[in-house]
Amino acid sequence: MKSILFRAATGLLLAGVAHLAGAAQITSYDMARPDGARHYLLATPDQPAPGRHPLVILLHGHVGSAAQVLGRERIASPLSMWLHIADREQLLVLAPDGLLGSDGKTGWNDCRSDAVSNPHVDDVGFINALIDKAVAEHHADPARVYVMGMSNGGIMAFRLATESPARLAAFATVGASMAAKSSCAAPTMPVSALIVAGTADPIVPYAGGDIRFAMLRQRGSVVPVEEAAAGWRQLARLPAAGETLEFPHRDVADVTRATRITWGADPRKLQVALIRVDKGGHTEPSKVKRLKWMYRMMLGPQNGDVEIAEEAWSFFRDKQAGLKP
Repeated sequence: MKSILFRAATGLLLAGVAHLAGAAQITSYDMARPDGARHYLLATPDQPAPGRHPLVILLHGHVGSAAQVLGRERIASPLSMWLHIADREQLLVLAPDGLLGSDGKTGWNDCRSDAVSNPHVDDVGFINALIDKAVAEHHADPARVYVMGMSNGGIMAFRLATESPARLAAFATVGASMAAKSSCAAPTMPVSALIVAGTADPIVPYAGGDIRFAMLRQRGSVVPVEEAAAGWRQLARLPAAGETLEFPHRDVADVTRATRITWGADPRKLQVALIRVDKGGHTEPSKVKRLKWMYRMMLGPQNGDVEIAEEAWSFFRDKQAGLKP
């Protein structure tokens, strides 16, 4: 363990984001792996209660980092809201770093056989080892392990749910879908899934197809987002008709609209939910952590009607591993 312990609220946040009190404490760790040393950050409640705690694993996108996801870099992810949820709800929040691919950028080995620049490492084994360590050393509850990923991290979350379904109580993805040309077997066990995507995402197309951004090429391809959601719904044997909720619209200047479709009525049982952000881009919806205009120009509009970390926790909180149809 590195001897670095600090208040997450004092990290560098994206300009224009309000300071929020009551954030968890972050500690930096290294783990020896066959692929080499791996790094991760672990956030714990400021005053942890005794007993086991739910564990939320956050996976950054391509070019991202654990520090960025937890609000320690200039471009702070809206997922850093998990720090405040962790302190309030007595959670452990773990953010690992991906390794460098052949393009010199961080990422995950997420099943896309046509994403040639992805690192060729055992990321599933690494994250499973992190779960084991959190259970053994940090009082994580093995029945309440959740994964949430953005973009490349979201595709990696799909892989974890496919290859380690018994380890997860639920997972969530933002700006992601499943690999169209996959090097992995198809999922065989159901896991509760929250899938969030913008219909105008310029990088990971909602309707499926090639992933591309600016000069980045050969980033692989994905299936349509709604096809991915239907696959997990069918695996959980949930009915085709879901419950639809339109989120209240907060700002007339916001061109996006968010709608949630939920399959499965009982939050304590298997559920699949799709939050479709009409006209939304490759951004995490947030009411509090608003991206500056230059990033919205590159990534597309950011929805301001949903605080996505809170929405994910609401979806996760009652679910435990091992749920069956």
